[in-house]
Amino acid sequence: MPELSSERPDDAVESQPPLDDGALARLDDYLNAERLGEEAPDVISAHGYLVALAVSPRDIAPEQWIAELFEGEPPFDDTAERDEILGLLEALKANAASILERGHWVELPFDAELDEAGEMAAAIEDWCAGFMQGVFLDEAAWFSQDESHVAALLLPFMALSGLFDDEPEIAEMATEDAQFAALAGQLPELTLDLYLHFRVPPEPPKGKGKSTARTSGGRKRGRKR
Repeated sequence: MPELSSERPDDAVESQPPLDDGALARLDDYLNAERLGEEAPDVISAHGYLVALAVSPRDIAPEQWIAELFEGEPPFDDTAERDEILGLLEALKANAASILERGHWVELPFDAELDEAGEMAAAIEDWCAGFMQGVFLDEAAWFSQDESHVAALLLPFMALSGLFDDEPEIAEMATEDAQFAALAGQLPELTLDLYLHFRVPPEPPKGKGKSTARTSGGRKRGRKR
């Protein structure tokens, strides 16, 4: 089971762990249960999704983001289990929001340094796919404020997610290991940049600006590996 932690650059800020080991293990066990099927998210992709919800410029109703994450109502043995699991997911989301609100970087569940087995690259891809799933949940809101700037900030997430491999200009950004690792190392800072973009009022324009248009690619979602 992956740990929700990562090595951070020297200028990154310490933040509290999103969940203790027992709670993380419980969530991991639930998400990997056979009753959820192969389409269910794992802890890595779910974390990316919830961080995107914390960044999102608009709050999403729990029933909406839960249904999107699980492609419907997830199965629970009883009300107690439902409250427990959904409470853990909400805790991950709230933790990310709290850290970002203080201007800190969210700890991500991987290192930017790739391993020979490819497990770290797979984790990065799953996390970014989950993050982009959260973006797609309210895409209009994400691109309602300076869409060209937001699109530029999201490019590394898109390139690493594996969801845009049919778009050569995006896919080519992460074809080499060095490129892939460099983009992954930018994710904590870019996540904070996106959060601040939606919440810090822009400086008054000095002159008339020009609007730009965005083109978006196809959408898929991360899967359990």
